Amino acid sequence: MSENTTPGPQGQTEARSFAQRLLRFSSADILRLVFLCLIVGLILAAFNVDPAELWVDFFGTLADSIRELVETVLGSADRAIEYFLLGAVIVIPIWLVMRILGAMKRE
Repeated sequence: MSENTTPGPQGQTEARSFAQRLLRFSSADILRLVFLCLIVGLILAAFNVDPAELWVDFFGTLADSIRELVETVLGSADRAIEYFLLGAVIVIPIWLVMRILGAMKRE
């Protein structure tokens, strides 16, 4: 028996109409929708998307969010490079000394 049929009287199957298939909901469907709404809402909130603004100007809001994301990523990369260079000032000389000392021990 497929999803598009229902058992009828005397074991016969009746085909479900499009409206019946469309309007059939299970509790799992509703829970899945609630979960997806929460996840998408959290993602949009992370990008500072205003729901009212999104509803009025979808593509403008989307473009603004992408621009903010790129600025955030580039700003983070800039800070990461600064931290890398700051750490390299300490780590590289220590590593070189350890390498030299290690090479001197092996004869």
